[in-house]
Amino acid sequence: MHALDVVGQLVEAKIDSPEAFEWVMQLRYYWEPDEEEIDQVWVKCVVTRFPYGYEYLGNTGRLVITPLTDKCYMTLMGALQLNLGGAPAGPAGTGKTESTKDLAKALAKYCIVFNCSDGMDHLLVQRYFKGLGATGSFCCFDEFNRINEEVLSVIAQYLLQLFTAKARMEPEITFEGSHIKMKPTFCVFITMNPGYAGRKELPDNLVALFRPVAMMVPDYALIGEIMLYSFGFQHGRELANKMVTTFTLASEQLSSQCHYDYGMRAVRTVINNAGILKNQFPDMNEYQLLMRALRDVNVPKFLLPDLPLFENIIVDLFPGIEKPEQKYFGLVEKIEQACKKYNVQFVEGFTCKVLQLYDTTVVRHGLMIVGPAGAGKTMNYKVLADAMSALKDTEYYEKVHVDCLNPKSITKDQMYGFTEPSTQEWQDGILAKIVIDCTKDETEDKHWIMFDGPVDAVWIEDMNTVLDDNKKLCLNSGQIIQLTPHMSMMFEVEDLLVASPATVSRCGMVYMEPESIGLWPLVLSWMNTLPERVRSSKYILDTLEGLFRDHLDDGCYFLRKNLKETVDTMDNNVAQSVMRLFSCFMLPYIETEIKKVT
Repeated sequence: MHALDVVGQLVEAKIDSPEAFEWVMQLRYYWEPDEEEIDQVWVKCVVTRFPYGYEYLGNTGRLVITPLTDKCYMTLMGALQLNLGGAPAGPAGTGKTESTKDLAKALAKYCIVFNCSDGMDHLLVQRYFKGLGATGSFCCFDEFNRINEEVLSVIAQYLLQLFTAKARMEPEITFEGSHIKMKPTFCVFITMNPGYAGRKELPDNLVALFRPVAMMVPDYALIGEIMLYSFGFQHGRELANKMVTTFTLASEQLSSQCHYDYGMRAVRTVINNAGILKNQFPDMNEYQLLMRALRDVNVPKFLLPDLPLFENIIVDLFPGIEKPEQKYFGLVEKIEQACKKYNVQFVEGFTCKVLQLYDTTVVRHGLMIVGPAGAGKTMNYKVLADAMSALKDTEYYEKVHVDCLNPKSITKDQMYGFTEPSTQEWQDGILAKIVIDCTKDETEDKHWIMFDGPVDAVWIEDMNTVLDDNKKLCLNSGQIIQLTPHMSMMFEVEDLLVASPATVSRCGMVYMEPESIGLWPLVLSWMNTLPERVRSSKYILDTLEGLFRDHLDDGCYFLRKNLKETVDTMDNNVAQSVMRLFSCFMLPYIETEIKKVT
């Protein structure tokens, strides 16, 4: 598609010279002799002539090439010619890392992506540079400006030494006590999100060694169109325009929340979801498929007041198209059984959120269950895991294993691992141990790693390469752990006030709102926990039910209207406190080993 567009533009502009900029700016391949008069493939872009790497990198997906990608390629190829590094910078989800990886694939060079953290030291970077110089590979340091300034300064010295040796075409050099071969094809690329929390400014001596390129908003419509065509859609252009219009109107008309994201990753998720649906229902109306994909991806994260607004946008853009019926192949019945097991009520508001969580797990491997305390976040994933495990013998579902940890109960070093200062030995962290254990599972079982605790930039930023398309956990020991397709990273959080956009854009969101469930299911679940003696009396149950029905909602309304709270509470928390106080009066009726109630 890109080659077709380029030829069309050349014809339209009446380009008739091979020296014209519109032609030389493209990435082009030539079969030409090298210095030893042996024919080789050379990749050219403007004034750069780079030897093709001939490395087989697997049959992986490729980027859709847009004008922004072209600009990035030109800059990075220019950096290779000048013996400098490349530094794409810009907001989250604009394709900085993926463009760097795709250029490496176009040049047939292996590219290592490493997620930088403030725990990195110069020894780790030194080991990387020795390997890069000796193999001639590319390296992309993601979130480079998270490294501490004193380490950045040392990196500048290393790079100056390596880039100088590369420019002189020296075959071997002595680098930090090691004698290494130098392959001139090696290069270092860095990506940065300027202005985000926990990011540093690069020192001037480091800035001078990189060619910067600003990566801003990519062409969503073009990317959507070509990706939809690649999934087998016939009306890719019209569908892509409708999808982009949906996101534009949603960002303008809906409320502004920390967990809302309408960037490139959200667009990609909708397209991937549409592709999965197209595979499942090849004969269904394509507009219906896209409408369902837009709903599946976006509805779970919206607050109650925003849902009607989003529904109106969908109806306006897809007039006369019926909402397709979703099939869950027995999952709803198993959810009902799991609800009884965990003593939660099988009500529409809760079931809907459980199904939304399932839909999100299908299209995202990183997701967050967001909502205030008592909204049912924990029960949501427990019920879904139970229901999916109960259907493990069918072709649609697998058994689910959940590993839960509280990230704020331990230090960052204890979580990811650290180097023992006295012995210089690497100690694995708790998360690293869990991830390694999960990757060893060769069955088809699902593994959900659940982080139950507040999200902040201190610990979650180290997981950026885990949550994006790389799916790699990068440790400060230099070890990179590749996640399997059956693993998901889940976060159970109250809010995302201090999370950076880089994190929010990488995760699917399911927002749990207590108002959508109401207070009455809490009352019914509590009544199931009453002592057997009390539950055997229909009069007591009817009396309690009547009291709660008459006074609970009105009491909460009076509380909100007339009382000023020192610490803010939610209606469901207040209701549960009332029930716990009631339970205190039931203690005399509870039988124990030493007390029999007559």
